[in-house]
Amino acid sequence: MPADRLHLVRHGEVHNPRRVLYGRLPGYRLSAAGRRMARQAADYVHGLERPITALVCSPLERTRESAEPFTELFGIEPVVDDRVIEPTNVFEGRRMRRALLNPLNWRHLRQPSRPSWGEPYAEVIARMDAAMTDAWTRAESGDVVVVSHQLPIWVTHLAIAGEPAKHDPRKRRCALSSVTSFERRDDHWVEVGYAEPAVTSGAVDVGAV
Repeated sequence: MPADRLHLVRHGEVHNPRRVLYGRLPGYRLSAAGRRMARQAADYVHGLERPITALVCSPLERTRESAEPFTELFGIEPVVDDRVIEPTNVFEGRRMRRALLNPLNWRHLRQPSRPSWGEPYAEVIARMDAAMTDAWTRAESGDVVVVSHQLPIWVTHLAIAGEPAKHDPRKRRCALSSVTSFERRDDHWVEVGYAEPAVTSGAVDVGAV
């Protein structure tokens, strides 16, 4: 039989002193606080006293590092899945406030519902659903943990809740090292929980796509 529950876990705080939108750029790793947050997320899942039988993560450094405490606690190695990666974005490597002051960049904002500045929401939702479904069916029992990024987790939540994918990025309910949990019932996903187990006061969270 397949898994019992699937947890989408966001990575911890990233060392981002220039406060740029880092997207898929290499070299953006967890800060010391981010490692602590990742451990708190893993401790929270461990405290649920549910067996974790599979661990999946995005190929980016910050998600690989955020998966490490799960490996330590549950003794399972992560499977890297490109489908749970951060979306593409034309503003990678830039400070958003400065970039938006330049009229040459306004063309990228012409269709926010798609969005026109990066990978379409519909494509992100489709690849996340495929990755989640594959991880769910591969597991013989127990729970699955997928370590991913803010936007993929948030638009997955919106799609499962039946809400439009277009949204204000400033209003996402997806904190650093948060845990959004799902079950699969009658061949569709149902959200069953959301938790923010990590202490994020004072954290820098400006690099998410």
